[in-house]
Amino acid sequence: MMGRPTGRLLAHAIPALAGILFLAAWEGLVRWYDVPAYLVPGPVAIWQALTGDWPMLAGSMLVTLKIALLALLAAVTLGGLLAILFAQSPILERALFPYAVVLQVTPIVAIAPLILIWVDDVTLSLLICAWIVAFFPVLSNTVLGLNSADRNLVELFRLYGATRWQTLMLLRLPSALPFFLAGLRVAGGLALIGAVVAEFVAGAGGTGSGLAWRILEAGFQLKIPRMFAALALISACGIAIFAALGLLQHLLLRRWHESAVRAEG
Repeated sequence: MMGRPTGRLLAHAIPALAGILFLAAWEGLVRWYDVPAYLVPGPVAIWQALTGDWPMLAGSMLVTLKIALLALLAAVTLGGLLAILFAQSPILERALFPYAVVLQVTPIVAIAPLILIWVDDVTLSLLICAWIVAFFPVLSNTVLGLNSADRNLVELFRLYGATRWQTLMLLRLPSALPFFLAGLRVAGGLALIGAVVAEFVAGAGGTGSGLAWRILEAGFQLKIPRMFAALALISACGIAIFAALGLLQHLLLRRWHESAVRAEG
């Protein structure tokens, strides 16, 4: 029977090996067919562009990450507070939740130009665009979690004379935590997507520009390896955010929730 450490090693080694094989095949095909770098650069050319332009790309990556993380923080704060209000007042939920749905289903590409016109500060407008994309998963998942508390336990709290605040803090919020964390992982990736899309729409260059502008700039200058390098950094940022939030979810749930307990067993 395969040991647990060996199984974990294989779980990480198989995706890594698949990625290495994919990159090797990509580089081999590009060299075999002599594809110009301005059409499809190989992994080696992309790596050279990444290392050669690292100071510029790293600064842009920090700008994009800052906007994405601030938008995620705003989404968590406002989405969580609204979810608590909705759970405490079903009338308020029925009145306002449809508008949150409207905000979610409206394409950010259509909203972003208006926000850029209405808000003078470019950074703030980018932050608002990213927040709009990341807000709804936190709100909807947290509302679902708060409303999914065991009815028998709710009645037991009521039988023992617990206040609404006590029921919220001791029962509903712990019950909603797995739902909230699941929404948070989705919102983390969406915040990054929203930040990148907003940067594309804004088209703001300069020293304080994000990775989206570097992609546009590289396309204008036909520096396609740099374009791929910026795209790779965006993907790496998304993976890092997802992994960090996944670790947070594991640390908060590993001792009591079935999803994390089964993963350890």
